[in-house]
Amino acid sequence: MKRPLLAIAAVTGLALVAGCAAQAGQAAAPAAVADNQDRPVIHAQGVGQVKGTPDTLTVILGVETRAASAKDALDSNNSKAKALIDSLKGKGVVDRDLQTSQLSISPTYDEKGQRIIGYQVSNQVRATLHDLAGAGGLIDAAAAAAGDAVRVQSVGFSIDDDSTLKAEARTDAVKRAHDQAEQMAKAAGVKLGRVRSISEASASSPPPYPYAMGDAAQKSAATPIQPGTQELSLTVNVVYDIEQ
Repeated sequence: MKRPLLAIAAVTGLALVAGCAAQAGQAAAPAAVADNQDRPVIHAQGVGQVKGTPDTLTVILGVETRAASAKDALDSNNSKAKALIDSLKGKGVVDRDLQTSQLSISPTYDEKGQRIIGYQVSNQVRATLHDLAGAGGLIDAAAAAAGDAVRVQSVGFSIDDDSTLKAEARTDAVKRAHDQAEQMAKAAGVKLGRVRSISEASASSPPPYPYAMGDAAQKSAATPIQPGTQELSLTVNVVYDIEQ
């Protein structure tokens, strides 16, 4: 009587193992389908470009002095740099929009480059100006305060809040990427499927450009400042499935 019971138990055990295996197989199949890593795809890229009018000017003003001793060169520089900064503040530039970007003290040499004959001190201040209409006059006033020691290193225009422009560029980039993917799918004789992934590259804007002051500080008319237009570019990469 014990052998039939053992046989039944063995058969039952085999059935349970088979059922578990079947269930395991059923559970694994949807995961494989959902993964779709081997499914063919189309990679597309779209570049959205928009233009806006700059409303902010960043200018780097330098003060350069020379003297026989480092102390005299530094004292002279400190005095002229303070006059320049006070002029900027007097024209409405607040502390948060002023930043020292460089300060250096270096020796100067004779014509043969062998003997130290003095010292040169350079102090650069980065100023962010939000009033473009008065920017030319403000730069002139600051230059006059520092006299011949002033140096205008560079200026750069920017847009203070470019979120709206970025949204427009992003929409344009996604549309261009979709159009590109549609063209490739049509050329390949396949049908475009769902979006698998989408990513965005950083927006780019032109760097500051050099600006020559010349003898503007001695002129009665303010230095002309023309912001023009600025182009913002944004790139989107999109991966589409190809429908089977």
